[in-house]
Amino acid sequence: MKKNIALVTGGFSGEAVISYKSAVTIGSNLDREKFNVFKIDINPLGWFYELADGRKMEVDKNDFTLQTDNHKIKFDAVFIGMHGTPGEDGKLQGYFDTLKIPYTSCDAATSAITFNKRYTVAVASMAGIHVAKSVHLFKHSPVVASQVLDQLKLPVFVKPNNGGSSIGMSKIYKAEELEAAIAKAFKEDDQVLVEEMIKGREFTVGVFKTKGTIVVLPITEVLSKKDFFDYEAKYEGASSEVTPAELEEVKADKIRDAVRKIYSVFNCRGVVRIDFIFNEEAEEPFMLEIN
Repeated sequence: MKKNIALVTGGFSGEAVISYKSAVTIGSNLDREKFNVFKIDINPLGWFYELADGRKMEVDKNDFTLQTDNHKIKFDAVFIGMHGTPGEDGKLQGYFDTLKIPYTSCDAATSAITFNKRYTVAVASMAGIHVAKSVHLFKHSPVVASQVLDQLKLPVFVKPNNGGSSIGMSKIYKAEELEAAIAKAFKEDDQVLVEEMIKGREFTVGVFKTKGTIVVLPITEVLSKKDFFDYEAKYEGASSEVTPAELEEVKADKIRDAVRKIYSVFNCRGVVRIDFIFNEEAEEPFMLEIN
């Protein structure tokens, strides 16, 4: 008997447009001979399943079901194909936990921590993972830009602390540009992270656990045509990727060791992607974020 799978997409942030693109790719790769796939759009207007004729059926959020004329559709599992809140920050995960519906991705606690960039690098640093030096800013506690540069060296990256897809992110070379960049990031989030730039090549690595063993996928090098891997580079073709990366084995081993450690320390579950910069001076990979 086929399993009913809810493919959740959309979201409440600017990353929703990326969620819809991801859902198309995911949906086209789910085996319809094994699964009945229902694409559920969660957006500020509600939670809906769109029928073939264009009509929208609202999800019953009390038990995450769909009510048809004849029967109630219950889901055996949920594939979370959502970027941003509430799909990456633990909110949906906690909801599905209460309903005892299994889902893809990390659990609620891990998702909440890894969505918060500052908490992610803090935990990683305590575990001995190399991370960039950073300053955490809050909208309710304004800080003068010059105070940030008392602690960090230019160039720096300014980014919303909770969010992804490089939305609201800037790379700053001059002190006089910092205040505007912070203001831009605050338009996306109430918290901002300012990080020193780590020089080096950028890599991203997929990883998952199966039968108790952590499996690290081939390392990919990210080659951006832009000054940094921004939204345009990520989603509008201004970058290329090389898999497997052309990398000395000793460096590749350091990245793979870091990937395994991060996956374990954060108690990750399912398929995760971790981004790094390999700094030649330190001869070590510096973790950027967990996706």
